Amino acid sequence: MSFIAAGADVAETAKLGKGTKIWHLAQVREDAELGENCIVGRGAYIGTGVRVGDNCKIQNLALVYEPAELAAGVFIGPAVVLTNDTYPRAVNPDGSLKSASDWDAVGVTVDEGASIGARAVCVAPVRIGRWATVAAGAVVTKDVPDFGLVAGVPARRIGWVGKAGAPLRQQGECWVCPVSGDTYVEADGVLTEATD
Repeated sequence: MSFIAAGADVAETAKLGKGTKIWHLAQVREDAELGENCIVGRGAYIGTGVRVGDNCKIQNLALVYEPAELAAGVFIGPAVVLTNDTYPRAVNPDGSLKSASDWDAVGVTVDEGASIGARAVCVAPVRIGRWATVAAGAVVTKDVPDFGLVAGVPARRIGWVGKAGAPLRQQGECWVCPVSGDTYVEADGVLTEATD
């Protein structure tokens, strides 16, 4: 069973998985689908038809615009914005107010286990790779590789992170997680988990 706090606005056609919690002043729009055990913080917005996997955390005041897709285990920090319009305008060239039919929404895809820090902005269309970390305040305009650590405006890769979230340390030919001891290998700018 899911939990919806008083004051939250959840559309009747939204689907909430078992154990999902929607907190005060959050809005979940029509046809959005949230997996099991998700948390949507105070004042967060989940757009029409957005897909969210199991065990995701979407913190206070985050804005997740359609057609965003979040895989399982994704963390969206406070006040993060996932945009959906490459060339935003309120009006058409003739001065008429734009409507939903006057533009094509493009989304942000966030892969398994990735984290996006507070007040970061991801400018669609971009993909945030598996287990990647976007630093707080970053502006992401290009895809982020799996396990990539990006920061800045515009965001650039400044290192690698492991599944535990800590920056990896290079040891010889490998990258090692200081928390778990897991090892990773880099080849041609791509990081993968080491296999024994």
